[in-house]
Amino acid sequence: MSVNKKHLFAGLMLVTTALIAPAHAAASKSLTLAVITDMSGLYKDAGGPGSVVAVKMAIKDSGIEKQGWSVKVIGLDHQNKPDVGANVARQAIDQDHADAIIDVPNSAVALAIEPIVQEKNKVFLIDGAAADILTGAKCSPNQVHFATDTWALAHGTGGAITKSGGKTWFFITADYAFGKSLEKNTGAVVIANGGKVLGHVRAPLSTPDFSSFLLQAQASKAQVIGLANAGGDTINSIKQGAEFGIQKGGQTMAPLLLFITDVNSLGLKTAQGLEFTSSFYWDLNDKTRAFSKRYQALEPLKHMPTWDQAAVYSSTLQYLKAVEKLGDATDGRKVVAEMKSFPTDDAVFGKGEIRADGRAIFPTYLFKVKSPAESKGPWDYYKLIAKIPADQAFRPLKDGHCPLVK
Repeated sequence: MSVNKKHLFAGLMLVTTALIAPAHAAASKSLTLAVITDMSGLYKDAGGPGSVVAVKMAIKDSGIEKQGWSVKVIGLDHQNKPDVGANVARQAIDQDHADAIIDVPNSAVALAIEPIVQEKNKVFLIDGAAADILTGAKCSPNQVHFATDTWALAHGTGGAITKSGGKTWFFITADYAFGKSLEKNTGAVVIANGGKVLGHVRAPLSTPDFSSFLLQAQASKAQVIGLANAGGDTINSIKQGAEFGIQKGGQTMAPLLLFITDVNSLGLKTAQGLEFTSSFYWDLNDKTRAFSKRYQALEPLKHMPTWDQAAVYSSTLQYLKAVEKLGDATDGRKVVAEMKSFPTDDAVFGKGEIRADGRAIFPTYLFKVKSPAESKGPWDYYKLIAKIPADQAFRPLKDGHCPLVK
């Protein structure tokens, strides 16, 4: 090859490299976030389309798009079926090239998705699923848990009611991983505080008729009927319990997980007096109020955000901060490690941290539902009973048996 031809070949190589390099750089600054949630069932209001709104708010607030990143959001329905959820997650990763799976308000579905995310080395931001095993034996270097969990709910609500005199309990339990975990955790707290569990009954997920289960709870003569369920199941339990006159008969119904959308569906006349634990309420402070009003303006039904949707926002924001710091989202384990390396700080949960087991740590709160006379307007539903500090709100790290904890 002549000298001139060599120079020409070298020049073409430089031009080609120069053209290819920016294309590669642009491709590496592309993100796809898959919000896998309940779009059609009993958790639709708690997560659903509202979780997609929360993700989009986090993207905007992070400013990541101004830094040259392209972010795509897809909303998918898991139908509260583990096999459907697993297939949807695999398709989102393999075909839609999702970098992160977000929300998943169903613990059985979350447990089906977890090994897929780990196998594909993507990121799992768990927000709606609450089984504490997700940061225990089933913890993963590819996931973080921003939702409240069954340990926190049991110690918050179960502990408070038992200490205040509700010593005998009967559980109506959703017959899947979340419900069983919540019943187990709460039962342990009841017994530890001098109470007694008189029995339980397992109800199929999304059953419309709780009459037989309520009759068994009523017949037990337990002081407290613990509802180890959520969403539409909690709403139906409480509505039908009111029709049976359970509370008028001296028994207390204790929803161990309650969303503000549940209270909105029930109405204050029916829900008044219910005590429960939550990690978020729109009217806690100036920052939560400002966030919630922005959210409400975007939410299709103009609902205030649930704690699930608040967690979706918080986890997505922390994820995007980590991606921007790394400059790359391809290695899920590296992204999660980066998320754990700096404090969380946002409008919904305030300042916090993510532990080695993936558990996000922040305060939780014990609330009581207001009476109609106490409420000053729409969505003014809760009064604060107690704040549970972050270092007491969640299970101690040493007790979770997470293999990531040395």
